[in-house]
Amino acid sequence: MSVLRKLARQTAIYGLSSIVARFLNFLLVPLYTSKGVFEPADYGVVTALYSWTALLNVVLTFGMETAFFRFSMNTPLQQPSDGGRSVYSTANYALLLPALLFMALGSLFSGAIADGLHFPAYASSVLLLVLIIGIDAITAIPMARLRQQGRPWKYAFINILSVAVNVGLSVFFFLYCMKRYNAGERTALMDAVYDPAFGVGYVFAINLVATGVKLLVLLPSWPSPTHFQKQLLRALAAFGLPLMIAGLAGMVNETADRIILKYLLPEDVANEQIGIYGACYKLAILITLFIQAFRMGAEPFFFSHAKEKNSKETFARIMNLFVAVCMAAFLCVMLFLDLFKWFIPNPAYHEGLRVVPILMLANVFLGIYYNQSVWYKLSDKTRAGGTIALIGAIITLVLLFTLIPSMGYMGAAWATFVCYASMAAISYVWGQKHYPIPYNVNRVLGYMAFGVLAWWACEQLPLQGGLKYAARAAVLLGYLAFAWRLERQALRPLTP
Repeated sequence: MSVLRKLARQTAIYGLSSIVARFLNFLLVPLYTSKGVFEPADYGVVTALYSWTALLNVVLTFGMETAFFRFSMNTPLQQPSDGGRSVYSTANYALLLPALLFMALGSLFSGAIADGLHFPAYASSVLLLVLIIGIDAITAIPMARLRQQGRPWKYAFINILSVAVNVGLSVFFFLYCMKRYNAGERTALMDAVYDPAFGVGYVFAINLVATGVKLLVLLPSWPSPTHFQKQLLRALAAFGLPLMIAGLAGMVNETADRIILKYLLPEDVANEQIGIYGACYKLAILITLFIQAFRMGAEPFFFSHAKEKNSKETFARIMNLFVAVCMAAFLCVMLFLDLFKWFIPNPAYHEGLRVVPILMLANVFLGIYYNQSVWYKLSDKTRAGGTIALIGAIITLVLLFTLIPSMGYMGAAWATFVCYASMAAISYVWGQKHYPIPYNVNRVLGYMAFGVLAWWACEQLPLQGGLKYAARAAVLLGYLAFAWRLERQALRPLTP
């Protein structure tokens, strides 16, 4: 089997859980944003608080997942008969104790934290969020071990089970209880289990239950503390700390826009604008789903194939395929945006649709950067990743503070785009000096230019109704045929 076919298979299986899980969560957006549930200001609270999740998850896992992959494959500290147990145990307990401390302190000071975030009325939601983040960190290494062991189906089952619990409880509380209550209906079941004053807190309570289910399923595979090694912990931390810095800076790039909007917009409109921006951000789902699925399969793949002949040529081919698929997703959403927008059923959110093409292209550049990260991970120059991400974070923060006061959430979208494009360019130039990979830059940029121009041209055509959609479908199919013709050879094995 071609190594690219193997990567495609792994990406597809891991992507099953990622895509199904993220898509099921995406289906909650129409529920949250429908009339009778959350107006933009309410949804803005959910968006703003969840924006802190990614930042804190990076801090609490401090690069240990990637370090676990790296040391599970090759470490002089691991005995041949150990079977990887020392790496698993050491990495796992390195995250467990800080997570427990985080949850304890967060529980004690949830009121003060809510005040500091300018959400004084939502202390209970902050408490629930602290517990969610802590449990996510605790389950990170057991979930990573499933990937390292090549057990994607169990990985998929656990993820989908957790999301299914989330979706099921959300449908009950928001569709059955909240929507009916707001419409003036009452039932005995609603009176028994539903408190309308809790409001958006149900989003976090439901998520906590779903995260707890994941933890319970993973407990039987919990490692023994007897295999914990202090010397190995130091090596894992030394490898993972620069990745944590890179990840933290990366999360600043990804989430700072929704956090900073709260502080730079007028107080009377901030939550509403964050809600609109956060909901429309979700329409980049096709690209973000693919990027997440790709990363799940690609990171172990890159490490395991790095020493094979023609590995760099393989990595270059992967980049071509990756960008081709991302731009297909871009065209799919943008050519039919007037249909996709109804995933957000309340028209009060639709004014934010103009951010969608900017954010989708920004995510394409983010995916390119993730592809290129192979150079500093395989050459053990993880500090380079931290440096690039820090540069991106500086760009993001400067542009956010410059653009948001005058442009609102449009400024946040453009800051995201410029940040990710800059990071991809810096990583390419730097990586070619230390770990040169023969990327086909012209083809990558060509796919992006083709996608943007095709979308722009369709927007200029004065077509309506069925003829409009037929023309756009023909453009999408034409792009797919063009990309397939160029890339079909990439799925065949490389010859010496």
